[in-house]
Amino acid sequence: MPGSLAFTRQHRLLTGSQFQTVFDHPKWKVANAAFLLLATPCDQPYPRLGLVIGRKRAKRAVDRGCVKRRAREQFRLRQDQLAGLDIILLVRGRIDHPDPAEVTLQLGQLFDKLLAKCSQA
Repeated sequence: MPGSLAFTRQHRLLTGSQFQTVFDHPKWKVANAAFLLLATPCDQPYPRLGLVIGRKRAKRAVDRGCVKRRAREQFRLRQDQLAGLDIILLVRGRIDHPDPAEVTLQLGQLFDKLLAKCSQA
């Protein structure tokens, strides 16, 4: 879907080797107290996102789902600017009963910081 803001299968990191490439060679790292973004250039014309949100960090499935939905939304809105990047979002601290508005704000700021770093390089 060129020109679309959909979050399709091609916009996701799917295999372990795709994740491992980003983990092994991240060119950019951006973090705050709750989240960490790792990014590396890829040869695709579109960006791809991988999410690592374990049960140790967010016990309830509802909390993990909240973070995932907000992360996908922030990625989806910026995917034209993020073209050519593989990105992984990791949860750093414990997340219990997250405020959706606060999660959206934190993730939006994180993606903006990543875009600023990428444009400098």
